[in-house]
Amino acid sequence: MNFIDEVFIEVSAGNGGDGLLSFFRAKNLPKGGPDGGDGGKGGDIIFRTNEGLNTLAKFRYEKSFISESGKRGGNNNKTGADGEDLYIEVPPGTVIFNESLKEKVVDLEKNNEEFVIAKGGDGGLGNVRFKSSKNRTPRQTTKGEEGESISLRLELRLLADVGLLGKPNSGKSSLVKSVSSANPKIADYAFTTLKPSLGVVDYLTDKSFVISDIPGLIAGASEGVGLGIQFLKHLSRTRAILTIIDVEDKLAEEIKEETEELIKELKNFDEELVTKVKWIVLNKIDLLSKEDIDFLVETTKDLEKEFSIHTVSAKNRIGTEELVKEVGFYLENLNEEI
Repeated sequence: MNFIDEVFIEVSAGNGGDGLLSFFRAKNLPKGGPDGGDGGKGGDIIFRTNEGLNTLAKFRYEKSFISESGKRGGNNNKTGADGEDLYIEVPPGTVIFNESLKEKVVDLEKNNEEFVIAKGGDGGLGNVRFKSSKNRTPRQTTKGEEGESISLRLELRLLADVGLLGKPNSGKSSLVKSVSSANPKIADYAFTTLKPSLGVVDYLTDKSFVISDIPGLIAGASEGVGLGIQFLKHLSRTRAILTIIDVEDKLAEEIKEETEELIKELKNFDEELVTKVKWIVLNKIDLLSKEDIDFLVETTKDLEKEFSIHTVSAKNRIGTEELVKEVGFYLENLNEEI
């Protein structure tokens, strides 16, 4: 199933039922009074998060959602049945926008979170409501109110503690597979990752965090080049960002330039994201000699002024245990500060 992170749908809550015009009649009461009941309320449309879902793919095929209308009032002053509410399930991390007003309505982050997006119309009044000392046989009723109708845009942003930032084929998928239970697609060509994947990292026996493999970025991503903004926005939901650089056949200056380019794309998209970048991971050291690794560490030391530098081989799980422990302890400290 392809990852779908943005969809457009229409929702219409149920209309209220009409009030009834009716008069009570019986053999012993040939001139009984009004007994028309009120109409029932229309059903609401309610979004509910379900952690078992991880895409918005189902909305490719179903674009319109309408809840049940309320029933008309009955005689003997009976209120019509309310329309049934319609629940729409979405993954946690779904942001809902009013497309007509171009404004955010709600950000659904937690599992089993509910939000009424469109309210059903109130039921109309039956003629019994209009009985008075001056009007004993009212023939007045009101129609049920229309339910709310809204054009919506749904946007899914992944919920993860740590997001991986890097160019295509830098080894992000390999790292996720190496340190977690996730099994992302891995191959030796650019843009292997076309949809984000989540993995749970156990950095201690009883402690873990969630890591997200974000598709690779290229120059101009913040302006929509390549996969661009479609995936950059997922990083806004992470608590920390880990930048991965492929060091094969690269000099220290090239590594620094690539780091600067990635940071620039983040800053152009959202300056707040830059503050989340805490680590630079120099990946694929299995392809280098020990002398080359030592030289690389020495020539990239100035990066340590801003970031924690790690040399790893995600493929061979070299240096990954130390990395995830450092990340895990950092997240623990963040929790203590909240």
